[in-house]
Amino acid sequence: VVQLVESGGGSVQAGGSLRLSCAAAGYTTTTGCMAWFRQAPGKDREGVAIIERAGGSLYADSVKGRFTISKDNAVNNLVLQMNSLSPEDTGMYYCAASNWWSCSGSGLGTDPYIYWGQGTQVTVSS
Repeated sequence: VVQLVESGGGSVQAGGSLRLSCAAAGYTTTTGCMAWFRQAPGKDREGVAIIERAGGSLYADSVKGRFTISKDNAVNNLVLQMNSLSPEDTGMYYCAASNWWSCSGSGLGTDPYIYWGQGTQVTVSS
């Protein structure tokens, strides 16, 4: 059974930083691509960043230069470092994992991902 457990969310003021982690069990971070998605109230879930099995990454335009996705294969964690946060970044953040080696062909869509975490809430106040 695959479990993805997110942590690190919280409330910060605009301009602040948060570091999200996703601990994987039953799935190794070297298996396939992984990603972070977010969903704001009343909005659709959107892709934030993906990281391929080989380490290449893709970001949403809205987070480029502010967010960094990475994997720590030694401890089987996916990380999202978020800097210069704005109220528009508020939402529930979800970790997702795929058995595909490369997911960038699907852009930031949800199709490749079959494993999902329960989410961690990020709230940014102005």
